Amino acid sequence: MAIVKTLEMDFATEFGKTQRMRVYDVKPTITASEISAAMDVVIAKNIFGSVSGDYTGRVGAQVVTREVEEFDLA
Repeated sequence: MAIVKTLEMDFATEFGKTQRMRVYDVKPTITASEISAAMDVVIAKNIFGSVSGDYTGRVGAQVVTREVEEFDLA
């Protein structure tokens, strides 16, 4: 079994929607200030497009931890 951590960042968009971005295999020691800084860079650089418009602000973030059990079916 493996423990998988995923960072989910929610951004406000120019059309009043919320867009979620996921980063898989995030380091276990990530801090709120690192997440906030990363989100600010994503917003400032405007490098990701969305049908909901450009990212305009931070809404929230969370780290989701999952326990994954894989099966060998061969």
